Amino acid sequence: MEYPSLISSQKASDSGLQIHLHPLVLLTVSDLITRHTLRCQPGPIVGGLLGQQHGRNITLEYAFECPVEQQNNGTVALNESWFADRLQQYKDVHRAPALELMGWFTTTPVTGPETQHIPIHRQIMDSYNETAVLLAFHPSEVLKGASIGGKLPLTIYETIYESVQSFVKGQEQEDDGDRRMELDGQEGPLDLRFREVPYSVETGEAEMISVDFVARGGGNATSIDTSPKKASNGQASQEAVGEVSAQEAGSHKEAKALNDSSTLSSEDEELIASLTARANAVRMLHTRLQLIKSYLTHLPPSYLNSSSNPRTPHTEINHPILRSIQALVNRLPLLLPADLDAFEQERMAEKSDVALVELLGSLANSITEVAEMGRKFAIVEGKRRTKRSKAGGTGAGGGGPFGSNFVDIGGIAGNVEHAVPVGR
Repeated sequence: MEYPSLISSQKASDSGLQIHLHPLVLLTVSDLITRHTLRCQPGPIVGGLLGQQHGRNITLEYAFECPVEQQNNGTVALNESWFADRLQQYKDVHRAPALELMGWFTTTPVTGPETQHIPIHRQIMDSYNETAVLLAFHPSEVLKGASIGGKLPLTIYETIYESVQSFVKGQEQEDDGDRRMELDGQEGPLDLRFREVPYSVETGEAEMISVDFVARGGGNATSIDTSPKKASNGQASQEAVGEVSAQEAGSHKEAKALNDSSTLSSEDEELIASLTARANAVRMLHTRLQLIKSYLTHLPPSYLNSSSNPRTPHTEINHPILRSIQALVNRLPLLLPADLDAFEQERMAEKSDVALVELLGSLANSITEVAEMGRKFAIVEGKRRTKRSKAGGTGAGGGGPFGSNFVDIGGIAGNVEHAVPVGR
């Protein structure tokens, strides 16, 4: 017996629900799908959607990844404790305006959600939002290339309840005993269905920084191929095979060490992403300031100045832009701290702490290098003494256990100490 589709029989949404999708949600979903695919991670791709609801208008502004766990009945559900803690953390961060859980996202075929998506959707509806929406991303459309320059490969669904009889009406059933009959004057049971709703993409001023960065091709993803190379079956001698095996073993060790050193943890990836976003924001701010400066420098001089040359080309005066620049300049004093002296003192203290930590790190590296050099010299000199002992010699040097070739490690350490600047 084939189960009926989970898509509602009503073709268009007549509820008046409007979804406003922000680009940060699209970036988060695409980044999660990319990392999940390149790393060959098991399990479905699931995440939460944060936003606001005003009447029949819903905004989807942020998204985050959610781990899932296998249930005893074979279904997949959210990790309840982890999801509740992470959702509360996002709510604590986004207090003004306050954001709530508006739904969740996952990957589905073009035909729509399937039965394995129902447990997670019911879990979110029962515990957090009874009108949760589902953002379904269609990877098959991306592989076909149908979304290039066209519609986004995603669909947003709302949740409705329909009677089983109205849904399967007009469809032929293989077994008449499996057909659900509607009794006279009694409605059939209601089942959960999904209905597509229209959406629009809205971009805020802050989001334009990330969107412009991605559009310029600034985001790069690098994957490391950790699969071992197949050994060649050439006709070589036993010695040649041994040498090749030793070289491959050494190369495998080096590759493993390189992979271990280059693999980043999730905390490191989040830190790098945060620092990259801040650097892009500062770079964008600098570009905008340079644009404002260029506009002001090309304005025509005042008509009261008789020495100006009227034939010199200048930028056309735009009074709304000038008023906006004046308003921006007037708001700059509000960004200054109330106690400027205390702020400057705290800034200098943090700068000194950073310089001190850097100096201590440089000093520790120098001491480590000196100790390593002394250890290697002791090994070499020990080999020399052993060789001279076997030859019957007593050593040509005097005054020290290593002879005249002994290097004064204390003197080297003193030179390093004088070479490294000491913070005041």
